[in-house]
This record gives sequence, C-alpha cells and structure tokens, in this order.
Amino acid sequence: MKKTTIITISALALAVAATASVIIHKAIPRPQELASERVMLNQVLHNDSSSFDELQGLDRKVRAYMRKWAIKGASLAISRNDSLLYAKGYGWADEELGIEMQPSHIMRMASVSKLITAAGIMVLQDRDSLSIKDTVFGPSGILKDSPFAGVIKDRNYSKITVEHLLRHQGGFSRDPLFSSRDVKHQLQLDCPPDKEDFFRLVLSRNLRFMPGSWQKYSNFGYLLLSEIIEVVSGMPYEEFIRKEVLAPAGCYDMHIGGNYYEDRRPNEVRYYTHEGDGKYIEDYSDNGEMVERCYGGNNIPLLSGAGAWCGSPAEIARLVAAIDGRPEVKDIISEESFLQMTEYFDKETFSLGWNDTTPSKGWSRTGTLSGTSALVRQFPDGECWVFITNTSTYRGPSQSRYTEALFKQCRELYSDKLPKRNLFE
Repeated sequence: MKKTTIITISALALAVAATASVIIHKAIPRPQELASERVMLNQVLHNDSSSFDELQGLDRKVRAYMRKWAIKGASLAISRNDSLLYAKGYGWADEELGIEMQPSHIMRMASVSKLITAAGIMVLQDRDSLSIKDTVFGPSGILKDSPFAGVIKDRNYSKITVEHLLRHQGGFSRDPLFSSRDVKHQLQLDCPPDKEDFFRLVLSRNLRFMPGSWQKYSNFGYLLLSEIIEVVSGMPYEEFIRKEVLAPAGCYDMHIGGNYYEDRRPNEVRYYTHEGDGKYIEDYSDNGEMVERCYGGNNIPLLSGAGAWCGSPAEIARLVAAIDGRPEVKDIISEESFLQMTEYFDKETFSLGWNDTTPSKGWSRTGTLSGTSALVRQFPDGECWVFITNTSTYRGPSQSRYTEALFKQCRELYSDKLPKRNLFE
C-alpha cells in the first residue's frame, strides 16, 4: 500500500512538473521553437545574458554615470553590423516596488519617436503613396481636404513640403504641444485640447519664415507628419506604424505611451524627475490637481509621432538595423529612401528623422521628456549604441552630450571586448 502510494505521488509530481514546464515554455517562447509565431525580442532578453567578467568595467562606467546624474534606472543596447551584442539594464525600473531594470523593460523614448515617424513616411514613399517633395497644403496638398486646412490664411503654407516637415523647415513660429493648459484657456475650451485644436490654432497664424529657407525644431511639424501618415494610409497612425514599419523590422513591443502611472504597459518602467526639476506641477488637463511632472505634466499621447513612443533600447537598435542600408539585415525601406534619410548637407541642416548624419561622426537621434532621456548613436564603424533612462536631469536636452562622452569612453575601452554573437536571432 505504501509502495503504491509512493508511485502514485511520484507520477503526480512528474505530471505537475511537465505541466509547469509547458506553462513556462509558453510564457517565454523561443524563436527556434516557434519560428512561425511572433516572438518579441523583449521576451528573451535578460541581464544574465550580458554579464561578462571582461565587461564589468563597462558596467561600472554606466553606474558611475548614473550616480553622477542621480539616475534611478537605465538600459543600454549595443549592436554591430546589425548583430545585437549586448543588452543590459542598470538600477531600478521601479524603485518603490523593488523591480530591477532589465533590457526587456520599455521606456518613453521622447523625440527618438521622430525616427520612427520618418521611417513610416519613407515606407509610404517606397509604395508610391507619396513623395517627400509633395506639398502638404494648397490645392494639390496631401492635407487639402482636412477640415482644419480652412483656417489657413498665409499663402506661404502652400509651399510647405513633406521634406520641409521632416527637416524642421516648415516655418512655424511656435511649438505649443507642451502648453495644453495655455491652449485650453486661449481657445476657451471646456476640455483639454486635442490635435485638431492644435492644428486650428497653429495653422491660423502666419509662418515665421519661408518654408525651406531656415529651420526651427518643431514637434508640431512631426504631428502634421503623423496626420499625413493617417490620411495617406487610411489607417490610424499607431496602427500603421506598428503593422507596416515596426513589425517588418522585428519590433513587436513598441507602443504609444500614456500620461499617468496607471497607464503603463506591464513591462514599462516608473519615471522619475530630477529634484531640481520641481516634483509637482498642475495637470495638463487643467483639472485643478497637482501631479508629478512626469505623470500628467504633459499630454504624452498627443505628441504622437513627435515624441509619444515607448520601447526598449534593444528594439530601437533592431529598428535602426532595418533602416541603415547595411547588408546583414534586410531593410524595410529602399536604398533611395535610406540615402535620403542619411544625406548630409551641413551642420545647420537636420537630416530626415535623425538629428545629424555627419559622415565622420555617424548618425544620432536624441530624445528628452520629463522622466526620460534617450540617445541613439550609429557609428561609422557599424556599431549602434542606444541608451535610455527613466529619470530626467536638470540638463534637459543637453544631457545627450554627456551620454555621448560616456559612449566615447566606453567604446575606446570595451568595444573589442564585446561578445561575438547576435541576440537578435
């Protein structure tokens, strides 16, 4: 009787173990086993996969940088020739809950979103759905039938092209997307302004300069580009980007971010602001509440293609691999579109989606919001470094210069010590 019981219990234990194994397998699918199914890169990345004795010095450099700038958490991804070599999180994804940062955590990437939007425009160009030389307004403009186009009085709007918007050369005088409360009062609205309200407000004003004659960084211009993508594709902006840009690039865990802590994705971090930034601010909706600057200070979804995307550094590196013209990974855009995105004119001219594409320095894309700082740097030797924090510093957009210095130092010391492998596969 005892022997039978033991056998029965053992069999039951084996059955439970087998069941648990299946459950674990389903929770973390492997590419080689589920080749026909979507496998998110973020499902298979963990800090343990990038822990090497010879790279402990790199980790110490990153942690020292974080201590200097009072950064709670950060994540770094390094690829070379379209192979992901290194992906690691540092510090806290959520200090209050004791959750350590992993390379699988996603964060707001701020203006790195513009690179995604530019890629979407180039995909549409490759399909002959538009050309970057097309006009945006006027009798033959892409947005000629938009209801807000009727508020335009300045005839120079008819000269704005898609390329002008991509290069921040549209001629706009103000960039009000971070001033929702002021716009609500100005327009005497009963609720927070939506994108149509911003369109009508800005487009009713005269341009500051002739389109194409100068440049002024414009989030509003990229909001217009998001609208162009919707009109031309016939799909909501986020849906088109996820389906036609990110998925073909192998990026399945990028999303438009939310405003508040409770709006986070399951693997999204908590955001923090530097003490000198002022912890509390009036809610963007003008509801009378005081909120953390990074949680309600601005309307994040409104930024759309200008700055609303969330993702991991590893998936951003994957996207870069799909638009960089290198042969190792098939690009999602044509060679012509790639050359247009990376064409360099001079240091005074923005590239398409990128901040800068100086041949001797490589390509860069920065992003800053309250609660985050991001830098993407593709070097001429084929290395791509992506670094995102969940903490903003008092340096604001200038923080990228210090991250650049970190990259330079770490590359000199540890580039030749990076493992020869590809975590993308």
